[in-house]
Amino acid sequence: MATRSGEHGLAWLAVSPALLLLVGLLFGPVAAVVLFSLTDWQLGSFTFHFIGIANFRALFADPTFWKALTNTLVYVAIVVPGTVLLGLVVALLIETSPGLRGFYRAAHFLPVMSTMSAMAIVWGTMLHPTIGLVNRALGVMGISGVNWLRDERTALLALALIGIWQGFGFAMVLFVSGLKAVPQQLYDAAAVDGADGVLDRLRFVTLPMLGPVTMFVVILTAKRSFEVFDSVRVLTQGGPNYASEVLLHRLYTESFDFLHMGYGAALTVVYLAVIVLLTLTQARLLERRVHYS
Repeated sequence: MATRSGEHGLAWLAVSPALLLLVGLLFGPVAAVVLFSLTDWQLGSFTFHFIGIANFRALFADPTFWKALTNTLVYVAIVVPGTVLLGLVVALLIETSPGLRGFYRAAHFLPVMSTMSAMAIVWGTMLHPTIGLVNRALGVMGISGVNWLRDERTALLALALIGIWQGFGFAMVLFVSGLKAVPQQLYDAAAVDGADGVLDRLRFVTLPMLGPVTMFVVILTAKRSFEVFDSVRVLTQGGPNYASEVLLHRLYTESFDFLHMGYGAALTVVYLAVIVLLTLTQARLLERRVHYS
């Protein structure tokens, strides 16, 4: 018994540094944010007062918050399926084409390695209403371009397309890894059963075996989509008329532009709650359809 107690003590001693770091770097800041959300603290002030849930009441009564939340959900709804579908299609094309396979993998993965702030400036030039490459290409085809980043109808869509461009390379790499793990024997067995066409192989073998990878890609892409900030800050600043305002940019604006740290902390709490809720919901729904083998 004494030996077992000593082993338990050594085990706790071994994990205590990691546990302390987890508390200090994760749970500690979350607790601090929750605490500040109940105050009227402003950045630069040395005093604050506890005001209860007044910040949350003001937040839920603010139409700009609901606009930012709606825009964030719309952004995620466009970026997640677009990134997953494009990543899967590119992965399938790369794996079925033996020539220049390494080059295509590197080329499609490069946007993931780039700094989004720098790439946002490049995209801002490409989407310029007069000298931008996008509108010039549309003009060659006889289509009149629009002011992509200053039109309420297209600003959020343009940001979502930039998000897909940046993220699909990472999804592609994960899908390529998943495709390499599919045993050839399954394709042979499917051919014996009559599923020898491309679509049949994709439906009955490839997609079911990619279930765990797909679930991981969807959850990770959704998490990254909720974290969209750089492109919004550089290209639109949430405009025009809050048409491209998102939660993380609103959080930054309230906290560091307007110095409303208490209000910004309340927004952070809601932001974290939304991410946790949607991540758990996605995991629960997708896990039912995942084929593990």
